[in-house]
Amino acid sequence: MVNQQANSTKDIGFTHEDFAALLDKYDYHFSPGDIVAGTVFSMEPRGALIDIGAKTAAYIPIQEMSINRVDNPSEVLQADETREFFILTDENEDGQLTLSIRRIEYMRAWERVRQLQQEDATVRSNVFATNRGGALVRIEGLRGFIPGSHISAREAKEDLVGEDLPLKFLEVDEERNRLVLSHRRALVERKMNGLEVGQVVRGSVRGIKPYGAFIDIGGVSGLLHISEISHDHIDTPHSVFGVNDELKVMIIDLDAERGRISLSTKQLEPEPGDMLKNREIVFEKAEEMAEKYRQKLLAEAEGITLDEEAAVSNEPVAEEDVTEEAAAETIAEDSTEDSDSEGEMVAVGTEE
Repeated sequence: MVNQQANSTKDIGFTHEDFAALLDKYDYHFSPGDIVAGTVFSMEPRGALIDIGAKTAAYIPIQEMSINRVDNPSEVLQADETREFFILTDENEDGQLTLSIRRIEYMRAWERVRQLQQEDATVRSNVFATNRGGALVRIEGLRGFIPGSHISAREAKEDLVGEDLPLKFLEVDEERNRLVLSHRRALVERKMNGLEVGQVVRGSVRGIKPYGAFIDIGGVSGLLHISEISHDHIDTPHSVFGVNDELKVMIIDLDAERGRISLSTKQLEPEPGDMLKNREIVFEKAEEMAEKYRQKLLAEAEGITLDEEAAVSNEPVAEEDVTEEAAAETIAEDSTEDSDSEGEMVAVGTEE
Protein backbone atom coordinates (compact mmCIF):
# COMPACT_ATOMS: atom_id res chain seq x y z
CA MET A 1 0.00 0.00 0.00
CA VAL A 2 2.85 2.35 0.87
CA ASN A 3 4.67 1.48 -2.36
CA GLN A 4 1.50 2.14 -4.36
CA GLN A 5 1.13 5.63 -2.83
CA ALA A 6 4.81 6.38 -3.49
CA ASN A 7 4.46 5.34 -7.11
CA SER A 8 1.31 7.46 -7.44
CA THR A 9 3.12 10.51 -6.05
CA LYS A 10 6.00 9.94 -8.38
CA ASP A 11 3.66 9.74 -11.38
CA ILE A 12 1.91 13.04 -10.72
CA GLY A 13 4.85 15.04 -9.38
CA PHE A 14 4.92 18.72 -10.63
CA THR A 15 7.87 20.86 -9.54
CA HIS A 16 8.31 24.64 -9.71
CA GLU A 17 10.68 24.12 -12.62
CA ASP A 18 7.98 22.22 -14.48
CA PHE A 19 5.49 25.03 -13.84
CA ALA A 20 7.92 27.69 -15.09
CA ALA A 21 8.61 25.64 -18.21
CA LEU A 22 4.89 25.35 -18.88
CA LEU A 23 4.47 29.12 -18.53
CA ASP A 24 7.32 29.69 -20.96
CA LYS A 25 5.66 27.30 -23.41
CA TYR A 26 2.40 29.27 -23.46
CA ASP A 27 3.82 32.72 -22.73
CA TYR A 28 3.20 35.52 -25.22
CA HIS A 29 6.28 37.23 -26.63
CA PHE A 30 6.07 41.00 -26.26
CA SER A 31 8.32 43.38 -28.18
CA PRO A 32 8.95 47.13 -27.92
CA GLY A 33 6.60 48.95 -30.29
CA ASP A 34 3.70 46.52 -29.80
CA ILE A 35 0.32 47.90 -28.79
CA VAL A 36 -1.46 45.58 -26.35
CA ALA A 37 -4.53 45.52 -24.13
CA GLY A 38 -3.90 45.71 -20.41
CA THR A 39 -5.81 46.01 -17.16
CA VAL A 40 -4.82 48.26 -14.27
CA PHE A 41 -4.60 46.23 -11.10
CA SER A 42 -2.41 48.35 -8.82
CA MET A 43 -2.05 52.13 -8.58
CA GLU A 44 1.21 53.52 -7.23
CA PRO A 45 2.27 57.08 -6.29
CA ARG A 46 4.34 57.59 -9.46
CA GLY A 47 2.90 54.99 -11.80
CA ALA A 48 0.76 51.85 -12.08
CA LEU A 49 1.11 48.10 -12.52
CA ILE A 50 -0.65 46.69 -15.58
CA ASP A 51 -1.64 43.11 -16.35
CA ILE A 52 -0.98 42.45 -20.05
CA GLY A 53 -0.78 38.66 -19.77
CA ALA A 54 2.97 38.49 -19.19
CA LYS A 55 4.61 36.50 -16.36
CA THR A 56 5.41 39.73 -14.53
CA ALA A 57 3.15 42.76 -14.25
CA ALA A 58 4.20 45.58 -16.60
CA TYR A 59 4.80 49.08 -15.28
CA ILE A 60 3.78 52.49 -16.62
CA PRO A 61 5.54 55.52 -15.07
CA ILE A 62 3.58 58.72 -14.59
CA GLN A 63 5.56 60.58 -17.26
CA GLU A 64 4.34 58.06 -19.86
CA MET A 65 0.66 58.35 -18.99
CA SER A 66 -0.22 61.25 -21.27
CA ILE A 67 1.08 63.60 -23.92
CA ASN A 68 0.11 66.35 -21.47
CA ARG A 69 1.45 66.96 -17.97
CA VAL A 70 0.12 64.55 -15.31
CA ASP A 71 0.55 65.20 -11.58
CA ASN A 72 -1.27 62.13 -10.27
CA PRO A 73 -1.81 58.71 -11.94
CA SER A 74 -5.50 58.84 -11.00
CA GLU A 75 -5.94 61.70 -13.51
CA VAL A 76 -5.50 59.15 -16.29
CA LEU A 77 -6.01 55.64 -14.94
CA GLN A 78 -8.49 53.91 -12.66
CA ALA A 79 -8.18 50.52 -10.94
CA ASP A 80 -9.50 47.61 -13.06
CA GLU A 81 -9.64 49.84 -16.16
CA THR A 82 -8.75 48.06 -19.42
CA ARG A 83 -7.22 50.00 -22.31
CA GLU A 84 -4.44 50.01 -24.90
CA PHE A 85 -0.80 50.39 -23.95
CA PHE A 86 2.37 50.81 -26.00
CA ILE A 87 5.33 48.60 -25.04
CA LEU A 88 8.11 51.11 -24.59
CA THR A 89 11.05 48.96 -23.50
CA ASP A 90 11.97 45.29 -23.32
CA GLU A 91 11.99 43.35 -20.07
CA ASN A 92 14.39 44.56 -17.38
CA GLU A 93 16.42 42.27 -15.13
CA ASP A 94 13.25 41.48 -13.17
CA GLY A 95 11.35 40.51 -16.33
CA GLN A 96 9.19 43.63 -16.22
CA LEU A 97 8.10 45.58 -19.33
CA THR A 98 7.69 49.36 -19.38
CA LEU A 99 4.50 50.70 -20.97
CA SER A 100 3.35 54.04 -22.38
CA ILE A 101 0.06 55.76 -23.19
CA ARG A 102 1.86 58.95 -24.21
CA ARG A 103 3.46 57.25 -27.19
CA ILE A 104 0.07 56.13 -28.53
CA GLU A 105 -1.32 59.64 -28.14
CA TYR A 106 1.80 61.04 -29.78
CA MET A 107 1.46 58.79 -32.88
CA ARG A 108 -2.24 59.55 -33.25
CA ALA A 109 -1.66 63.29 -32.79
CA TRP A 110 0.83 63.33 -35.68
CA GLU A 111 -1.60 61.35 -37.79
CA ARG A 112 -4.30 63.90 -37.02
CA VAL A 113 -2.21 66.99 -37.83
CA ARG A 114 -1.07 65.41 -41.10
CA GLN A 115 -4.73 64.97 -41.98
CA LEU A 116 -5.49 68.58 -41.03
CA GLN A 117 -2.60 69.79 -43.19
CA GLN A 118 -3.86 67.76 -46.18
CA GLU A 119 -7.29 69.34 -45.70
CA ASP A 120 -5.63 72.80 -45.52
CA ALA A 121 -7.62 73.31 -42.33
CA THR A 122 -7.48 76.39 -40.13
CA VAL A 123 -6.98 75.48 -36.46
CA ARG A 124 -7.07 77.60 -33.32
CA SER A 125 -4.73 77.44 -30.35
CA ASN A 126 -3.63 79.47 -27.34
CA VAL A 127 -0.10 80.85 -27.20
CA PHE A 128 1.51 79.42 -24.06
CA ALA A 129 4.99 80.94 -24.45
CA THR A 130 7.12 83.16 -26.66
CA ASN A 131 10.82 83.27 -27.42
CA ARG A 132 13.14 85.35 -29.54
CA GLY A 133 12.17 83.45 -32.68
CA GLY A 134 8.39 83.40 -32.31
CA ALA A 135 5.55 81.87 -30.30
CA LEU A 136 4.70 78.38 -29.00
CA VAL A 137 1.30 76.71 -29.16
CA ARG A 138 -0.13 73.18 -28.78
CA ILE A 139 -1.99 71.43 -31.57
CA GLU A 140 -3.57 68.06 -30.70
CA GLY A 141 -1.20 67.97 -27.71
CA LEU A 142 1.91 68.53 -29.87
CA ARG A 143 4.10 71.58 -29.43
CA GLY A 144 3.94 73.87 -32.44
CA PHE A 145 6.04 76.89 -33.38
CA ILE A 146 4.92 80.13 -35.06
CA PRO A 147 7.91 82.03 -36.52
CA GLY A 148 7.95 85.72 -35.74
CA SER A 149 7.62 86.53 -39.44
CA HIS A 150 4.33 84.61 -39.48
CA ILE A 151 2.74 86.44 -36.55
CA SER A 152 0.39 89.18 -37.70
CA ALA A 153 -0.57 91.14 -34.61
CA ARG A 154 -0.45 94.76 -33.53
CA GLU A 155 0.64 94.02 -29.97
CA ALA A 156 4.14 93.00 -28.91
CA LYS A 157 4.97 89.33 -29.32
CA GLU A 158 5.33 88.87 -25.54
CA ASP A 159 1.74 90.10 -25.06
CA LEU A 160 0.36 87.23 -27.15
CA VAL A 161 0.64 84.70 -24.30
CA GLY A 162 -2.88 83.47 -23.59
CA GLU A 163 -4.21 84.75 -26.93
CA ASP A 164 -6.28 82.37 -29.06
CA LEU A 165 -4.99 82.53 -32.66
CA PRO A 166 -6.24 81.10 -35.97
CA LEU A 167 -3.41 79.15 -37.60
CA LYS A 168 -2.50 77.41 -40.86
CA PHE A 169 0.05 74.61 -41.22
CA LEU A 170 3.40 75.43 -42.81
CA GLU A 171 5.34 72.25 -41.98
CA VAL A 172 4.38 68.89 -40.47
CA ASP A 173 7.40 66.60 -40.09
CA GLU A 174 7.15 63.83 -37.51
CA GLU A 175 10.62 62.46 -38.22
CA ARG A 176 12.25 65.81 -37.45
CA ASN A 177 9.67 66.62 -34.78
CA ARG A 178 8.82 69.88 -36.54
CA LEU A 179 5.36 71.43 -36.41
CA VAL A 180 5.43 74.94 -37.86
CA LEU A 181 2.35 77.16 -38.22
CA SER A 182 1.38 80.57 -39.56
CA HIS A 183 -0.94 83.10 -38.00
CA ARG A 184 -0.40 85.51 -40.87
CA ARG A 185 -1.47 83.02 -43.51
CA ALA A 186 -4.71 82.23 -41.65
CA LEU A 187 -5.58 85.93 -41.47
CA VAL A 188 -4.61 86.60 -45.07
CA GLU A 189 -6.70 83.67 -46.30
CA ARG A 190 -9.71 84.95 -44.40
CA LYS A 191 -9.13 88.49 -45.62
CA MET A 192 -8.60 87.33 -49.21
CA ASN A 193 -12.11 85.94 -49.34
CA GLY A 194 -13.33 89.54 -49.57
CA LEU A 195 -10.58 90.86 -51.86
CA GLU A 196 -9.89 90.70 -55.58
CA VAL A 197 -7.20 91.82 -57.99
CA GLY A 198 -7.88 95.35 -59.25
CA GLN A 199 -9.69 96.38 -56.07
CA VAL A 200 -8.83 99.72 -54.42
CA VAL A 201 -8.49 99.58 -50.64
CA ARG A 202 -7.58 102.06 -47.95
CA GLY A 203 -4.61 101.38 -45.71
CA SER A 204 -1.94 102.83 -43.50
CA VAL A 205 1.81 102.45 -43.66
CA ARG A 206 2.82 99.93 -41.00
CA GLY A 207 6.53 99.70 -41.75
CA ILE A 208 9.08 100.84 -44.31
CA LYS A 209 12.00 98.82 -45.65
CA PRO A 210 14.52 99.52 -48.43
CA TYR A 211 12.55 97.24 -50.76
CA GLY A 212 9.09 98.66 -50.09
CA ALA A 213 6.40 99.57 -47.57
CA PHE A 214 4.09 97.32 -45.57
CA ILE A 215 0.51 98.54 -45.74
CA ASP A 216 -2.09 97.52 -43.16
CA ILE A 217 -5.36 96.93 -45.02
CA GLY A 218 -7.71 95.92 -42.27
CA GLY A 219 -5.68 93.67 -40.02
CA VAL A 220 -3.36 92.10 -42.60
CA SER A 221 -0.30 93.50 -44.31
CA GLY A 222 0.28 93.83 -48.02
CA LEU A 223 3.58 94.72 -49.62
CA LEU A 224 3.85 97.86 -51.73
CA HIS A 225 7.13 97.05 -53.49
CA ILE A 226 9.39 99.96 -54.38
CA SER A 227 8.91 99.15 -58.07
CA GLU A 228 5.13 99.58 -57.66
CA ILE A 229 5.12 102.98 -55.93
CA SER A 230 5.53 105.18 -59.02
CA HIS A 231 6.48 105.15 -62.69
CA ASP A 232 9.26 107.57 -61.79
CA HIS A 233 12.46 106.30 -60.20
CA ILE A 234 12.55 106.18 -56.38
CA ASP A 235 15.77 105.84 -54.39
CA THR A 236 14.07 104.72 -51.19
CA PRO A 237 10.46 104.33 -49.98
CA HIS A 238 11.37 106.55 -47.00
CA SER A 239 11.47 109.51 -49.40
CA VAL A 240 7.80 108.95 -50.27
CA PHE A 241 6.10 107.59 -47.15
CA GLY A 242 6.16 107.91 -43.41
CA VAL A 243 4.89 105.37 -40.87
CA ASN A 244 1.12 105.76 -40.28
CA ASP A 245 0.57 107.58 -43.56
CA GLU A 246 -2.96 106.96 -44.87
CA LEU A 247 -3.28 106.10 -48.55
CA LYS A 248 -5.20 104.25 -51.23
CA VAL A 249 -3.60 101.24 -52.90
CA MET A 250 -4.71 98.77 -55.52
CA ILE A 251 -4.38 94.99 -55.17
CA ILE A 252 -2.36 93.54 -58.06
CA ASP A 253 -1.80 90.01 -56.76
CA LEU A 254 -3.31 87.62 -54.20
CA ASP A 255 -1.34 84.50 -53.30
CA ALA A 256 -3.22 82.56 -50.62
CA GLU A 257 -0.79 79.64 -50.63
CA ARG A 258 2.17 81.87 -49.79
CA GLY A 259 0.10 84.29 -47.71
CA ARG A 260 1.01 87.27 -49.88
CA ILE A 261 -0.88 90.38 -50.95
CA SER A 262 0.91 92.59 -53.46
CA LEU A 263 -0.13 96.23 -53.79
CA SER A 264 0.45 99.14 -56.18
CA THR A 265 0.06 102.90 -56.34
CA LYS A 266 1.97 103.10 -59.64
CA GLN A 267 -1.00 101.61 -61.47
CA LEU A 268 -3.20 104.36 -60.01
CA GLU A 269 -1.13 107.30 -61.32
CA PRO A 270 -3.07 109.36 -63.90
CA GLU A 271 0.31 110.61 -65.12
CA PRO A 272 3.73 109.02 -64.49
CA GLY A 273 5.28 110.44 -61.33
CA ASP A 274 2.05 111.72 -59.75
CA MET A 275 2.75 109.78 -56.53
CA LEU A 276 5.84 111.95 -56.08
CA LYS A 277 4.40 115.24 -57.33
CA ASN A 278 0.75 115.20 -56.25
CA ARG A 279 -0.40 112.07 -54.46
CA GLU A 280 -3.82 113.59 -53.74
CA ILE A 281 -4.73 113.45 -57.41
CA VAL A 282 -3.73 109.78 -57.39
CA PHE A 283 -6.06 109.02 -54.50
CA GLU A 284 -8.83 111.18 -56.01
CA LYS A 285 -8.76 109.28 -59.30
CA ALA A 286 -7.90 105.88 -57.77
CA GLU A 287 -11.20 104.18 -58.64
CA GLU A 288 -11.15 105.57 -62.17
CA MET A 289 -7.60 104.32 -62.79
CA ALA A 290 -8.40 100.97 -61.17
CA GLU A 291 -11.29 100.51 -63.59
CA LYS A 292 -8.89 101.07 -66.49
CA TYR A 293 -6.54 98.51 -64.96
CA ARG A 294 -9.34 95.97 -64.67
CA GLN A 295 -10.33 96.59 -68.29
CA LYS A 296 -6.71 96.02 -69.25
CA LEU A 297 -6.69 92.68 -67.40
CA LEU A 298 -9.96 91.71 -69.07
CA ALA A 299 -8.55 92.57 -72.48
CA GLU A 300 -5.43 90.49 -71.73
CA ALA A 301 -7.60 87.57 -70.73
CA GLU A 302 -9.45 87.86 -74.04
CA GLY A 303 -6.14 87.96 -75.92
CA ILE A 304 -6.22 91.52 -77.19
CA THR A 305 -4.29 94.65 -76.21
CA LEU A 306 -5.97 97.95 -75.36
CA ASP A 307 -4.50 99.59 -78.46
CA GLU A 308 -5.85 96.79 -80.63
CA GLU A 309 -9.23 97.11 -78.95
CA ALA A 310 -9.33 100.82 -79.76
CA ALA A 311 -8.29 100.15 -83.34
CA VAL A 312 -11.00 97.53 -83.72
CA SER A 313 -13.64 99.92 -82.37
CA ASN A 314 -12.56 102.82 -84.62
CA GLU A 315 -11.87 100.81 -87.78
CA PRO A 316 -14.23 97.83 -87.95
CA VAL A 317 -12.87 94.82 -89.78
CA ALA A 318 -14.31 91.50 -90.69
CA GLU A 319 -13.92 88.88 -87.98
CA GLU A 320 -12.08 86.59 -90.38
CA ASP A 321 -9.43 89.29 -90.97
CA VAL A 322 -8.33 89.10 -87.34
CA THR A 323 -5.46 86.65 -87.40
CA GLU A 324 -5.21 83.87 -84.87
CA GLU A 325 -1.80 85.20 -83.91
CA ALA A 326 -3.11 88.68 -83.13
CA ALA A 327 -5.98 87.28 -81.12
CA ALA A 328 -3.52 85.35 -78.95
CA GLU A 329 -1.36 88.35 -78.03
CA THR A 330 -1.35 89.47 -74.40
CA ILE A 331 0.12 92.30 -72.44
CA ALA A 332 2.73 91.38 -69.81
CA GLU A 333 1.36 92.17 -66.39
CA ASP A 334 3.03 95.15 -64.83
CA SER A 335 3.52 93.76 -61.34
CA THR A 336 6.27 93.14 -58.83
CA GLU A 337 8.93 90.61 -59.67
CA ASP A 338 8.54 87.34 -57.81
CA SER A 339 11.90 86.77 -56.22
CA ASP A 340 13.16 84.56 -53.43
CA SER A 341 15.48 87.36 -52.34
CA GLU A 342 14.24 88.98 -49.17
CA GLY A 343 15.49 92.32 -50.39
CA GLU A 344 13.28 92.15 -53.47
CA MET A 345 10.12 90.50 -52.23
CA VAL A 346 9.03 89.10 -48.87
CA ALA A 347 5.91 87.39 -47.67
CA VAL A 348 2.96 89.34 -46.30
CA GLY A 349 3.58 90.62 -42.82
CA THR A 350 7.32 89.87 -42.90
CA GLU A 351 9.16 92.85 -41.60
CA GLU A 352 12.48 91.29 -40.85
